[in-house]
Amino acid sequence: MSGREAVKFNTRSVVGPIERLVATAQNGLEVIRFGGLVHDIESSPYEVVERKRMYRLRHYFPDDTGAERPVVVLVPPIMVTAEIWDVNAADGAVGILHQGGIDCWVVDFGSPATEEGGWDRDLADHVLAVSSAIDTVTEITGRTVHLMGYSQGGMFAYQTAAYRYGKGIESIVTFGSPVDAVAGMPFGLPHGLAADAADFLTDHVLNRLPITDSMVRLGFQALDPVKTVRSRLDFLRQLHNREALLPKERQRRFLEVDGWLGYPGPALTDLLQQFVKHNRMMLGGFVIRDQLISLAEIKCPILAFVGEVDDIGQPAAVRGIVRAAPNAEVYETSIVAGHFGLVSGSTATKQTWPVVRDWVNHLSGRGDLPVQVDRMSAEVVRGGPRTGLTRVVHALGTLAEAGTSVGKTIEGVAGQTLRGTVELTSEAARALPRLTRLGMIQPHTRISLGRLLTEQARRAPQRDLFLFEDRVHTQEAVNERIDNVVRGLISVGVRPATRVGVVMETRPSALAAIAALSRLGAVAVLLAPGTELSKVAELTGTKLIMADPENLASAAATGHRVLVLGGGDARHIDIPLGADVVDMEQIDPAKVELPAWYRPDPGLARELAFVLVTGTGDKFDVKYVTNHRWALSAFGTASAADLDRHDTVYCLAPLHHSSGLLVSLGGAVAGGSRIALARSLEPPRFAEEVHRYGVTVVTYTWTMLRDVLDADTFPAGHPHPIRLFIGSGMPAGLWRRAQERFAPAKVLEFYASIEGDVVLANVSGAKIGSKGRPVPGTARVELIAYDPLTDEILAEDSGFARRCADNEVGLLIGTVSDSVDLSAGGLRGVFAPGDAWMPTENLFRRDSDGDYWLMDRTDTVIPTPRGPVYTQPIVDVLNDITAVDMEVAFALPARDRVLAVAAVSIRAGFSLAPKDVTEAVRALAPDQRPDIVYVVDDIPRSSTFRPSTRAVQAAGRAEPDDRTWWYNRTTDAYEVLTPDLAARLFA
Repeated sequence: MSGREAVKFNTRSVVGPIERLVATAQNGLEVIRFGGLVHDIESSPYEVVERKRMYRLRHYFPDDTGAERPVVVLVPPIMVTAEIWDVNAADGAVGILHQGGIDCWVVDFGSPATEEGGWDRDLADHVLAVSSAIDTVTEITGRTVHLMGYSQGGMFAYQTAAYRYGKGIESIVTFGSPVDAVAGMPFGLPHGLAADAADFLTDHVLNRLPITDSMVRLGFQALDPVKTVRSRLDFLRQLHNREALLPKERQRRFLEVDGWLGYPGPALTDLLQQFVKHNRMMLGGFVIRDQLISLAEIKCPILAFVGEVDDIGQPAAVRGIVRAAPNAEVYETSIVAGHFGLVSGSTATKQTWPVVRDWVNHLSGRGDLPVQVDRMSAEVVRGGPRTGLTRVVHALGTLAEAGTSVGKTIEGVAGQTLRGTVELTSEAARALPRLTRLGMIQPHTRISLGRLLTEQARRAPQRDLFLFEDRVHTQEAVNERIDNVVRGLISVGVRPATRVGVVMETRPSALAAIAALSRLGAVAVLLAPGTELSKVAELTGTKLIMADPENLASAAATGHRVLVLGGGDARHIDIPLGADVVDMEQIDPAKVELPAWYRPDPGLARELAFVLVTGTGDKFDVKYVTNHRWALSAFGTASAADLDRHDTVYCLAPLHHSSGLLVSLGGAVAGGSRIALARSLEPPRFAEEVHRYGVTVVTYTWTMLRDVLDADTFPAGHPHPIRLFIGSGMPAGLWRRAQERFAPAKVLEFYASIEGDVVLANVSGAKIGSKGRPVPGTARVELIAYDPLTDEILAEDSGFARRCADNEVGLLIGTVSDSVDLSAGGLRGVFAPGDAWMPTENLFRRDSDGDYWLMDRTDTVIPTPRGPVYTQPIVDVLNDITAVDMEVAFALPARDRVLAVAAVSIRAGFSLAPKDVTEAVRALAPDQRPDIVYVVDDIPRSSTFRPSTRAVQAAGRAEPDDRTWWYNRTTDAYEVLTPDLAARLFA
C-alpha cells in the first residue's frame, strides 16, 4: 500500500513540473511571436467623428443614443496613447462611464512619429486641439462637456478651460495632474535643481535629439526600476498560468510596449520652460499663441484625483490647483495609488471610475455628491515623503519589498534638505554676478539700458520680454522694434547726446522710444503727460519731443518739433503732418542708411542717459540720471528683490517716474524678468492681469496701492501669485494694510537720492516705515549733524563734520567718485582732507540696528518756536490710524509764529475722533506733535499718486469746528478747535 502510494506521489511530482514547463514554453513562444498572449478582450467600439492635423476625435459607443446623457471629453497626455482610457475594456474608463449612462468622447493626438509635422508640435498646439474638439462635441451634442485629463492631459484640460474662459465646460476632472512645480517635483527633486536641468535640456539636448516612444518607455521604467523588474519577474513566474495572466495581459502590453508615444521637442521645451522652470501653471502668465492665460480664469467645478503614493504627480503639486484657480470650487479624491494606478488597473476599476461616474451624474442632477469627494484645502503642504504608514502599506501591497519604503522615505528627506541648500545657493549665485558687475563699472565703461536689452536678446531671443494688454512680446521682436525706431530717429536728425523729450502713456511704444534713445546714445527727457511741457522743455534743454497720438496736441503746443510714435491700430493724428510734426510710423526703416558715426549702445557710465522732472507750477525738481546711476538702481533692485527669469514684474509706476524707470524697468531688465506694462491703475483690471500674467512682483509709487486695497478686488486670504511689492513712498499704514491683505507677500521700500548714488532698501520688511540700509554696490552713506533752521552743517572742534549719534536727525550724504563734478552742491573735506561727498535733499535718523528712517526734506521742515518739527513721522503715525485714508503735514504761518499742521481724509465707512489722533501721536515726542489736525473731504494726488500738500494748502486753512482739533499740551490731548481759540491763533 505504501509502495503504490509512493509511486503515485512520484508520478504527480514528475508530471506536474513537466506540464508547467510545457505551458511555460508554449506561452513564452506565443509572447515571442505575437508580443504577448493572444486574448479575446476587445476594445470598446468607437468611430472617428473628426480628423484634423493635430488630433482625431473618437466617439465611443456611437450607436447608443440618449437625449439626456451627460457628455465627457477625455484627454490623454502627450506620451501615452489614447487607449489609456480603454486599456481595461469594460472595466476601464469608457466602459464604466458608458455603463453609467455617460456619453464618452476621446481626443487622440496620434503619434508624432507618424503624423505630419508631429515632431514640430508644441504645447499650444495640443491646447488648441482640445479646444477645437470641445467645440465639435458641443455642436454635435448640444450639451456642455465634462473635460477630463490624465497626467499632462489634465494640465491640458486646465489650460484649455482657462484659454476658453470656461466656455462649453461644465466641470473639470484630472488624474495625477501637477500644477505647482515648486511644491512637488517628481520624486521630490529640488525645484531649483530641476529648473537648472530644464535650462540645460532645452538649450543643449531637445534642439538636437528627438524623444522617441522607446526613449519615453525606457525613461518611465527607469523612474521606478524596482517596480519594473518585479512586474517582469511576476510575469515570468506566472507564465505557465495562462488564465491568471490573461485578465492583465492587455494592461501589461500597454505599459510594456504599446502604450507609449514619442514626445515632440518643442512641446517638451515648453513644458520645461513654462511649467518646470517658471511655474506658470501656478503663478499664471502661461502663453498660448502669444495670448496670456491664467488658471484663475476657471470658474467651473474641479475634481482632482490625488495618488497618495504618486511620485510623478506629487500630491502637493496636484493640490496646487486650489490656489491656482481661486475662483473655482475645487474638490479632491485621494486614493492610495501610484501614477498609472489612478486610471488603469483594479484600483481604478473599483475606486476611480465609479467616483467619476457619480460625480458627473451628481452635476447632472442625477445623484448625490460621492462620499469619497471632499473640498480641497487651500493649506500649502510642500512636497516631501508621504507618511511612513502609507508608504509601508502600499509597498507591501504592490512591491512586497520593505526596502523600497525605507529608500523612498530617505529619498524624500534628502530631497528636502537638498532643495533648501540648492535654493539658498542659487539665490546667492544670482546676486553675486550682479554685484560684481556693479562694482566693476568705471566712468568709461559702456553700460546702458539699450546695451542690457541687446545682451538679453543675444542670449535668449525667443524669451518673453514684456507683456501688454494680454499679448506677449519676445526679446527678438522688441529689439527689432527698437532698432527700427533708432533708424527713424536718425532719419530726422537725432544724434548722440541730443535731449529728446518723451511724453507718452505707458505702452510698448514708450518703452521702445526710451530704449531707442539709449541705443542711439541720446538723452531721454521723461515728461509726465499733462504737465507744463513748455516750461519743462525750456528748463531741461529739450530740443524735440516724442509723443504718442494722445499727447500730440500738448506736445505740439510747446512749439518744438514733435515725433509721433505708436498708438496701435486705431491711431488717429489730429494735427497735420509737416516739418514740425513727423509720423515715425510712416518711416520705412529699411530705406534709412545708417551714418558712419552710428555705433549701437555707445553710452558710457559717466554720460547722461535720462532726465526726470517732478513737481508743478513754479517748483520743479530735475533729476539727471547717468548710465551709471541707472545701472546702480537696476542691478541694486534686481539684487535686493532677488529678481530672475522666474519673475514677472508688474509696472504700475509710470515710466516717467523714477520708480518706473529705475526700479521697475531697470530691475526687471537687470534681473532678466518679464515686464508687464499697465496702461493705468484700474483695480479690476489689476486683479485680472495679476493672475493672467502670473505677476510675482508689483511696483508702486506713494499711495498707489490704496486704490487696489479700497476696491477689495483681492479679499483677505484670496490666493495670488504676488511675492513682493517694490517701490518708494508708501505710507506706514498703507504698507501694513498691503502686507495683511496680500500675505505672505512683502513690501520692499526703496529710497534713492536725486543727486549722487545713494540707494537704501528695506529688504527684510520687518520695520514698517523704515527705508532700510544701503544697497551693496551703491554709495557709502553717513549722517552728519545739521541745523535745518539755519541750513548749516554742524562741525566738531576739529572743523570736520560731526557724525550723528543713533536716533539723532541729520543730513544724509553719500560718497562720490573723483570724476564727479562737485561744483553743483558737492562737499569736500567732510571727514578728511580732500574727501568727496554728495549731500542728499533729505534728513534721516539711524536706529541702533543701523536702519535709516526718513524724517523730512531739508526745505519742508517746520520751523516752530519749540524747534524744528519733522513732517514724515507725523504722516506715518496718522496713516497708521485705521480710519485715515491720506494725510499731509505742513507749516502754517500764524501771527508771529509757525504752526505744525496736519490734514487728513477719512476712509469710506470709517469715522475719526480726537481721541484716535491723541493715541496715535503718542508715538512722537511731545515737541514733534502737530499743533493742529483737521479733516478734509479729499486730498488730491499728483500723477505719481503722491498726496499734494500744495493742493491742501491752496484750499484754505482749517476752520474751527468739530473736525478741527488742536493739541492741548496741558491735557496732552487733542481737543475741538473753538472760534475763540482760532481767533487767537490765526489773528
